[in-house]
Amino acid sequence: MSRERVTFGTFVKTDSAQIIEILGTTGLHFAVIDAEHAPFDRLTIDRMILAGRASDLPIVIRVPDGSAPTILTMLDMGAAGLLIPHVDSADQASEIVSRARFRNGQRGMSLATRAAGYGTKSRHDAIGSGDAARIVCQIESVESLEEVEAIAAVDGVDALFIGRADLAMSMGLENPHAPEVEEAVKRILQAASTCSKVCAIHVNDMAEARRRIAEGMTWIVVSSDQALLRKAAMEIA
Repeated sequence: MSRERVTFGTFVKTDSAQIIEILGTTGLHFAVIDAEHAPFDRLTIDRMILAGRASDLPIVIRVPDGSAPTILTMLDMGAAGLLIPHVDSADQASEIVSRARFRNGQRGMSLATRAAGYGTKSRHDAIGSGDAARIVCQIESVESLEEVEAIAAVDGVDALFIGRADLAMSMGLENPHAPEVEEAVKRILQAASTCSKVCAIHVNDMAEARRRIAEGMTWIVVSSDQALLRKAAMEIA
């Protein structure tokens, strides 16, 4: 995840480790397991992260919530990062970062986890690699938009992810491409840029991806496994 280098991934919403293996053959830079909107339990996510490691495909988890137990579990299993939904304030962002960090944070320490190499890493190295996990805050409400500059400024927040669908609904709109939403997108992008943070977004296709990259976004989640499968099947049908 970098402001200088554009990286591409996709959402995964289907309970199948083989999908991760297949994506690992494609040249994508990462995959995002959507545990917020898809039926993933703890054991399933563990298998998906394992498949990602075997396929050399970093796995980011969009968690169902930002609670301490959820954050601890996902990071102990070896997630490369967490996408946290509904981050509405700088205080909330700071608390999430604290829950994800060993140093100056609240994360519980165990060397018996996948993230710690099942006891093969030294404590120092386990702490260092653990604290390197990326934290991405999803901006998707009027409240979060009003606080976006403060959220972006929180130390330990690596990126802002623009959640246009929920943001539109929060603004009393149904169209995530409405002009008012696009103005909000510009504000989020500017907040990220000012604080030297990555700005991230989900798009449906590469045409939109190119537009967003030209605007300055560098962490691009394109479509999803379900949508890609459906599109390919419809082309056949």
